[in-house]
Amino acid sequence: MSIKNDHYTYRVTWSEEDKEYLGLCAEFSSLSWLADSPEKALKGIRDVVADVIQDMKKNGEEIPEPIANKNYSGKFMVRVPPEVHRSLAIQAAESGVSINRLVSTRLSR
Repeated sequence: MSIKNDHYTYRVTWSEEDKEYLGLCAEFSSLSWLADSPEKALKGIRDVVADVIQDMKKNGEEIPEPIANKNYSGKFMVRVPPEVHRSLAIQAAESGVSINRLVSTRLSR
């Protein structure tokens, strides 16, 4: 049985290989559920996650926090080769913006 209001990140997509809908959960990336309808795929993956959480609790394992419940600072570091850094610096200067603004704009597209 599914957990009510579990806040986990679920997605249902079509699997061409399996010719069925595939239910996924971002916080439990090793789990999936195949079904003949999107609704059944969502219910299936939610039930599997609930069962796994129950087992994890029983075994004293740490339960993943839902992505939706986490706070994000808006900062992350990306390492790029020096030539990419130089190219971004030139493009930013030519556009009259910071590298941060240039990259942020491109990522949000």
